[in-house]
Amino acid sequence: MLRLVVIPKEKRLKASFIGLAIVAALSSTAHAENWTGKASYYGLKGRTASGGQVGGFTAAHRTLPFGSKARVTNLGNNRSVVVTINDRGPFLPGRVIDVSTTAADALGFRRAGVAKVRVEALR
Repeated sequence: MLRLVVIPKEKRLKASFIGLAIVAALSSTAHAENWTGKASYYGLKGRTASGGQVGGFTAAHRTLPFGSKARVTNLGNNRSVVVTINDRGPFLPGRVIDVSTTAADALGFRRAGVAKVRVEALR
């Protein structure tokens, strides 16, 4: 048996505002994080900020969580790699990411030292 329930206007408005707040919160966290700027490369001996080591396809980023993945695309030649964030940096203006020498080789900018890139956080 189907029953019709009438909700008072005050409770309907409150429910509408709560629904809008939930939608706003979900939409603000659902957008992807992207950065465009210069990338450089580095090779450290010793430990990174996360306790790991530089090597393979690793990178340093200012805000992405340790262990997260990011796609780095060299805008000059359209090559891209996926790196794991395991360090903090870079700390120079205009730089958005530091990648390992292996990643710089794959992206084709190790010889140049820096390249204009797009960084996309992967979920």
